[in-house]
Amino acid sequence: MEEFITLIKYAFLGAFQGFTEPIPISSSGHLVIAQELFGISISENDFSFEVLMNFASLLAVVLIYRKDLIRLMENGRKYVTRRNSVYKNDFMFIVYLIIGTIPAGVFGLLFEDRISATFRGIAPIGVALLVTGLALWLIRNLKGRKSDRNLTIRDALIVGCAQAIALIPGISRSGSTIVAAMGIGMKRETALRYSFLLYIPVSLGTILIKINDINFGDLLIPYVIAFILSLIFSYFSLKWFMGIMERGNLKYFAYYCFAMGGLILFIT
Repeated sequence: MEEFITLIKYAFLGAFQGFTEPIPISSSGHLVIAQELFGISISENDFSFEVLMNFASLLAVVLIYRKDLIRLMENGRKYVTRRNSVYKNDFMFIVYLIIGTIPAGVFGLLFEDRISATFRGIAPIGVALLVTGLALWLIRNLKGRKSDRNLTIRDALIVGCAQAIALIPGISRSGSTIVAAMGIGMKRETALRYSFLLYIPVSLGTILIKINDINFGDLLIPYVIAFILSLIFSYFSLKWFMGIMERGNLKYFAYYCFAMGGLILFIT
């Protein structure tokens, strides 16, 4: 019976993390909320669980943006080898992804442990959700004019710094990067694509750095179930979110963040 309960617990957390990862409501914050409000606790290997769920969401993003990734890699290689200006825009987009990755990488290495210690507990997550909601509300009606070919180094650094801010628990990574991207004039489609392609190198780097610390212990089967569910829910959640972005309905996520953030502060 205990093994079955453990399986259900990890399955729930895997699906929950997968659903919340792509949308701008902070998956890490909601995992903490789920554990606190529902009394769900995971093992001492929760660090391994976090890395594994992150990998599942990464695979979902790669699957959805696989055509963009293949195009960027092929055209980037062609620009380097042929110096044909036809491929320059895709090559520069890769450069901007690399530049946008730097702030989160640097801040993560230097301050991640300090940030985790400072913003420990559920109350700071409530405040962070209110901040996320306010940011989403402010850019809810923006449409932007910048496409992939209009980006600059400055744009990449601004969005990269926004991604670094998402190291704070409760600040959504997708929310902060999309808010920053739209705030500097990117079209919704461009902001969404840049945000999630930017997620790939940061996520992959985190996995590579921490892979040696992963320990499944006696939880291999629960972890596998959670991984599969996280992958599935991440995939369909991102597809759903892409439709919401296309229709310009970010305001609903702002409403949710206001409600959840307020509720958390009320009960703590």
